Amino acid sequence: MTELAAGNRIVVGVDGSEASTAALRWATEQARALHTEVVAVHAWEPAGPGLAPYAPASACPTAAEQRDQAAELLASTVREVFGPRVDRAVQAVLVEGPPARVLLQQARGALLLALGRTAHRQREVPAVGVVSRECLRHATVPVVTVPAPDPHARRLEAVGSSAVVRAGPRRHAARSGRLGATAGRPRRSPLWR
Repeated sequence: MTELAAGNRIVVGVDGSEASTAALRWATEQARALHTEVVAVHAWEPAGPGLAPYAPASACPTAAEQRDQAAELLASTVREVFGPRVDRAVQAVLVEGPPARVLLQQARGALLLALGRTAHRQREVPAVGVVSRECLRHATVPVVTVPAPDPHARRLEAVGSSAVVRAGPRRHAARSGRLGATAGRPRRSPLWR
């Protein structure tokens, strides 16, 4: 389960958040457009003793229980995106270790690394967390950060998707002759629309 993503794959960091789910959805659309595979990676680390010294030892989950919880988080995120039938071009990988290190290792040689990002609570500005910042600093492949879903924002489209957006205001400009011959025709939606 710890094989590295090589060649024609898109690696996605999955942590169960809405942002990582959005990144997995985006990467899947992108992978379909590029005829490539998706590797959903969840890194986990055994939690140290975070309980009071007088708490019973049975209150702290074992490393095996923590691994099972991590595996369930990865599986539930993949099921949320794909439903009960997961595409063969999707591989779920669970790796023990620090998230940034694991993601960088898994992404080595891949087409790109996709990570989710959430809005900053104070300014509603997309923020990059510690793991994403480390991946951006040290990645040997392009890194894409996908924002958490915003119900008021336009939907992201994959490059080369068949979605067509018609230009509303341009039609009026075309009638007046200001935009030339291309106005009024359907155009492919750009990546960030």
